[in-house]
Amino acid sequence: MTVRGENAVRRRVPTGVGSHIEAELSWHGMTDVGLRREVNQDSYVAIPPIFAVADGMGGHAAGEIASEAVVRRLAELGGRDAVTHDDFESALDDAIDDIELNVGETDQGTGTTVTGLILGSDIDEPSWTVFNIGDSRVYQLYKGALSQLTVDHSVVQHLVDTGQITPEEAEVHPHANVITRAVGLGEDPVADYGRLALIPGQRLLVCSDGLTKELTDVGIKHYLTESKTAKDAAENLVSASLGNLGRDNVTVLVIDVHAVGDARDTVEVQTI
Repeated sequence: MTVRGENAVRRRVPTGVGSHIEAELSWHGMTDVGLRREVNQDSYVAIPPIFAVADGMGGHAAGEIASEAVVRRLAELGGRDAVTHDDFESALDDAIDDIELNVGETDQGTGTTVTGLILGSDIDEPSWTVFNIGDSRVYQLYKGALSQLTVDHSVVQHLVDTGQITPEEAEVHPHANVITRAVGLGEDPVADYGRLALIPGQRLLVCSDGLTKELTDVGIKHYLTESKTAKDAAENLVSASLGNLGRDNVTVLVIDVHAVGDARDTVEVQTI
C-alpha cells in the first residue's frame, strides 16, 4: 500500500495552462486492507491535477509493487499546471519498467488497475479527464443523481455488454475478478479516456473494486448523498464496505467541487 499526497479542505487549484480559472476543491482518500487479506495491494495518489487509485494483483507482495510503481510515477505529474495524455501514458510506461525491475521471475503475472481523474481545462471550459484501465471505477454524484463514469475492463462486463449474462448474474459470476486490461502483465497499457465538465456541486468518487464488491450503486449513492464532507463520505464508504464482508482491500478517494471561478475576480462565482 502506497499513498502519495495529502487530504485537503477547500483548496484552490489552477485548472490548466493559460487559464485564469481556479477550482476550490476538498478531497479525502483512505485505504484499508479489509477483513480477509493479509496485504493491502491498493495504492492511491491525490496531488492536483491528478487523482488516481491503483489496485494491484499478483502473488505475495507483487501486486503491491505494481500499484506502488504506478502511483509513484503518477505522483511525479502532481503539481503541474497541465497533464496531457502523453504525459500520463509516459508515466505508465516508466511504471512498467519499474515493475519489471522489482518483481521476480515467478511474479511475471503482476499488474495493476489504474483509474482516476486529471484536472485540466480548455481556456474557457474547465474540465476533468476521466481515465481507466481495469475494473476500479469513477462515479459522479450531481444534483442527487449517481453516474458511473468508467466501464470495467473485465470478463463479466464483456459478457453483460454482449447480452450473455445479466448485471445481476455478473455479481456472482465465477470469473468476476478477471480483468481484460491492466498496467503490466506483459502488455502495453491501453486507457479509456473521457471528458467531464468541472461544475460546482460535483462530488466525485474514485474507488477500487473492494468497495463495489460490497456496496451496490444504491448503497454508494446513499453514503455519498448523506455525508456532509468528502472526509465523512470516504470514512462512511469504507466503514460500510468493512461492515459487509470486507473481502478485499478497499480504497476510496472522494473529491468535492465547491467553486469554479476566475482567479482575477475578487468575488467568488459559482460557489456552493
